Amino acid sequence: MPGLIGKKIGMTSVFSADGKNIPCTVIEAGPCVVTQIRTVEKDGYAAVQLAYDEIKEIHASAPLQGHFKKAGTTPKRKLVEFPADFPGEIKLGDTISVENVMNDVKFVDVVGTSKGRGFQGVVHRYHFAGVGGATHGQHNRLRKPGSLGASSWPSRVFPGMRMGGHMGNARVKVFNLEVVKVIPENNLLVIKGSVPGAKGSYVTLEF
Repeated sequence: MPGLIGKKIGMTSVFSADGKNIPCTVIEAGPCVVTQIRTVEKDGYAAVQLAYDEIKEIHASAPLQGHFKKAGTTPKRKLVEFPADFPGEIKLGDTISVENVMNDVKFVDVVGTSKGRGFQGVVHRYHFAGVGGATHGQHNRLRKPGSLGASSWPSRVFPGMRMGGHMGNARVKVFNLEVVKVIPENNLLVIKGSVPGAKGSYVTLEF
């Protein structure tokens, strides 16, 4: 399998063999159910759709209820497609868990949605130092972006300038995070470093 769907549980730390304290993120990865297999002949591309996290049937729309019944599983909250081509190896309704895919995997890419911070200024958003100092008469400009560089020509603000605006709540992908420990009986992964998102948020693991 090229990936799994999981949920961020929180952060902890473990000690390495040489005694170093390593900050880690605990992720509940799966079990995921195969709910659709896309093929080049039928859909124009090859992919495997996985579903994760049980929900009550009343919380799933009628089309989704039929979709899950076709796969022979109960309704799930999260659906993700992974590009893959495994003819005959994976069947509709199969359950994919950590112990099935994490035997030889040492590093993973993690995709999540970062925490939303709302509207933020340039000091928080881009780590600007502020304008000037408090001794130069700038009593109300310490956290301003300063000059934007445009005068009578071109008399406009260039696109892409670092300015205040919406921060966070964006899709973030972190590459090559080391898998420190696998706990298959609880479907848990302990990954070195931080992972985007809040506790309880969904993440996608790519191998």
